[in-house]
Amino acid sequence: MSNTVLITGCSSGFGKLAANTFRDRGWNVVATMRSPHKETELTELDNVLVNRLDVTDPASIETSIQEGIDRFGAIDSLVNNAGFGSNALFEQSTDESIRNIYETNVFGLMNVMRAVLPHMRERGSGSVINVTSMAGLIGLLGNSVYSSSKFAVEGLTEALALEYKPLGIQIKSVAPGAYVTTEFLNNTDNYIESGDPQLQEHSQKLRDHFANIIAAGDPQDPQEVADKIYECATSETPVHNPVGADAERLSGLIDSSPTRQDFVVAMEQMLLPAS
Repeated sequence: MSNTVLITGCSSGFGKLAANTFRDRGWNVVATMRSPHKETELTELDNVLVNRLDVTDPASIETSIQEGIDRFGAIDSLVNNAGFGSNALFEQSTDESIRNIYETNVFGLMNVMRAVLPHMRERGSGSVINVTSMAGLIGLLGNSVYSSSKFAVEGLTEALALEYKPLGIQIKSVAPGAYVTTEFLNNTDNYIESGDPQLQEHSQKLRDHFANIIAAGDPQDPQEVADKIYECATSETPVHNPVGADAERLSGLIDSSPTRQDFVVAMEQMLLPAS
């Protein structure tokens, strides 16, 4: 019997790539998204069940999981990919935006895990892969609230990896670097023109500088992320898994810095524009 993976956020980007990657390698796939009626590609594939799942809606989570089990027999791996971005300085972020980010990126991810883990415990095996971000490794300027949500998931993943290892369940994170796609930008709140003139000017200056840093790097293929997700679900890998040349360099810099403060100073020199 083939293994089965349930993936959230499959309408585009890493989620859709991961769904195709698992399917191409012989897995059954429960490909979930908030608006499955819009999907036209995954619905045509054998061994792929496209379901509605909104991570902020517990009823849709339970239904999607049960339908996946009814169709394929079990859920062997969960990939928490659904996420929401924000381009804003902290003062530019509205209360509604902050809460929406946490509802999806943190509490929504928790909702899905709490629904799937009992099935894995019953079987004594399974894997959970939480897709985070390079912004979960460093405090990313201009994306402070989003960054804090990804830090939260990295910490949660590390704790759960220890809690569930004795039960035969592997829990890991995959932290992509700067794979800037149209799909991600469409799923991102932008508040860079909010606030007083000083705040707007400061926000734009920081964002332009960071955009130049990203543009100076080599383009990165998002398929790398899908391949890393598959690798983490099917083989022995560390708990934390940066992917992409930039994220891997940052991870190496963190590991080689004598203290976290030394790393923060290095990031300040790299990311802040000249006065």
